[in-house]
Amino acid sequence: MSLSTRPTIGVIGALFERRNASTISGIGRSYLAAVEAGGGIPLLIHLTEDDDVVDVHYQRCNALLFCGGGDIAPVHYGQTPHPLLGPIEELRDRVELRLARRAVVDRKPVLGICRGIQLLNVALGGTLYQDINDELPGTLDHRESSQRSDRAYLAHSLTLEHDSWLAEVLGTTTIAVNTLHHQAVRDVAPDLRVVGHAPDGVIEAVEGTGNSFIVGVQCHPEELWQSAEPRWQRLFTGFVAQVASIAGRTPG
Repeated sequence: MSLSTRPTIGVIGALFERRNASTISGIGRSYLAAVEAGGGIPLLIHLTEDDDVVDVHYQRCNALLFCGGGDIAPVHYGQTPHPLLGPIEELRDRVELRLARRAVVDRKPVLGICRGIQLLNVALGGTLYQDINDELPGTLDHRESSQRSDRAYLAHSLTLEHDSWLAEVLGTTTIAVNTLHHQAVRDVAPDLRVVGHAPDGVIEAVEGTGNSFIVGVQCHPEELWQSAEPRWQRLFTGFVAQVASIAGRTPG
């Protein structure tokens, strides 16, 4: 299959500071590998203050993938910072929020992973829990996989609505997930529908309710599909296929 016919998935990057060296601009390789394995062509959108550069990247993409990362500044959803708020990335917030809102208006498919599901919810008018365990006492430890130093550790189950796109593409309404977050969706944005919960009730999957194809998951499936839970590969294959059908292209 010709590479030129495969849909391009814009993957928004992050900035990684290094001591005594220049900042790295990029994203975890696992995201790119998952998109490739799903039949898409990942195109890294680097963070920059130049909106014209971001605009050219955007126009070259058939869809967008919003990845994991730091906390989103609470000013974007009308809250004051919680004492346990983690590091924020102002440039990333600004670039991603603008891209997410534009993609939804343009009906360009979007997929959000971890921070990505939270970003999509905020972009569309929702809010977040800034620290799950402090604001929702008695909930699970949603950092368990990271605390075990095993990003693929299957910490708990995800229960999906039977009529959701995710349940259809994964072939199940219950699937194991890893967990590496301390924030979560609180008030759900008007254009999103909750389709998945953790055992403690924390929202862990959403889909769009309008004409735009929107999917968000709180877990990190890019760390699971190769070994720990192979069914998660269907998320990326299904997403790329959906993008291809909308863009009139052929997935690899």
